[in-house]
Amino acid sequence: MKKISATLFAVACFGSTAFAGAIAQPGDFYLISRDRFGFFVGSHKLFVDPYKGLKQVSYCNRDYFVRSHSVAWTEVETRRGNVVRIEYNFGRGWRPICEGPEDQVTLTDLGISMSADDVLQTEEASSTGQSRLSSIGSMFQTGEPANTDSSYHTR
Repeated sequence: MKKISATLFAVACFGSTAFAGAIAQPGDFYLISRDRFGFFVGSHKLFVDPYKGLKQVSYCNRDYFVRSHSVAWTEVETRRGNVVRIEYNFGRGWRPICEGPEDQVTLTDLGISMSADDVLQTEEASSTGQSRLSSIGSMFQTGEPANTDSSYHTR
């Protein structure tokens, strides 16, 4: 049982699409927020290939594809007093490659008239509303509706 659980966990973490990849890889570009002391606060991935729900933008004369939530996040992080930059993962750390992305691409540039806070409170168009773990769990469902009155042992 532990082996199956470990395998499912590995598939959930590593067997994902480009959107779901939570582990930064060498060659990745990220919007990274750091506090006034330079400590990591948060990040959003920038994509170099088009995917559903992404908008093409240009930061420091280089094209990327970005989620509207990421652009809103840069505005909010800057307002909080953090420094947002584009950083490149070269395999042994991060290199800052572009300063001030919040000034280069705004929500207005993406055709969005909502405030950054409102955008971050809405569900993303690219989100399916179902987590990867619940997707995996649904593979094990029998297709029969669950009887909520019965216990596990009587099913």
